[in-house]
Amino acid sequence: MCGIVGYLGQQQAQGILLDCLGRLEYRGYDSAGMATIDAGKLGRQRCAGKSAALQSLLDRHPLAGGIGIAHTRWATHGRPTDNNSHPHTDCTGALAIVHNGIIENYSELKELMEDDGHRFVSQTDSEVIAHLIESKLAANVEGGLKAAVMEALSAVQGTYALAVISQQQADKIVVARSGGPPLVIGHAEDGLYISSDITAILHYTRDIQILEDNEIAEIRRDGASITLLDGTPVDRAKIQIAWKQNAADRNG
Repeated sequence: MCGIVGYLGQQQAQGILLDCLGRLEYRGYDSAGMATIDAGKLGRQRCAGKSAALQSLLDRHPLAGGIGIAHTRWATHGRPTDNNSHPHTDCTGALAIVHNGIIENYSELKELMEDDGHRFVSQTDSEVIAHLIESKLAANVEGGLKAAVMEALSAVQGTYALAVISQQQADKIVVARSGGPPLVIGHAEDGLYISSDITAILHYTRDIQILEDNEIAEIRRDGASITLLDGTPVDRAKIQIAWKQNAADRNG
């Protein structure tokens, strides 16, 4: 299964995200990648292979910044190659997305995007989401990144757990969920975490909000605000996870 992790806070994101990815290894995957934002500039590294390959790549080309997203992928659309690995970016390289799920109408959307001049570099269904968001941001959608994600997702048919960062709004992560793939938000003193698996972030926080179906959240350093995909506010209480890390590791 694919895995998503993210971090926004006071520490450097790279080490935290690598640690969280390592805690997802039991799920299996064939590629991994990471994107962060530092000094208003988005950076990305990704590769086919296990987290050790990504670690080696980051040793040579580290990613700085206190905000980032990362992903492990099982190949579905497209072979396990560097270009097919997440995160995917838009044409400008200013925003990055990680995605779990299946976009059923991606071929149709990709064709429309290509007709509008968008350039695709992967064979994945996921990359189309980055270009849809790019087009909405270029149209100066009121409400910034979250509103652009909401408008982009209105054209998508399928299932998704999604996380998005953009150097245009480098102080937030936007996450959304529809269908089967899970997504949670973790709250800690040093920042906020996101994950498709609670066990990946349990070492860092036990205070969790669970994103439900057809919901979107804007994550900032001071907290997370959740709405339905139509913009209706959601009041979602935190729950505290009582599991011990070693028990979670043993039992999956």
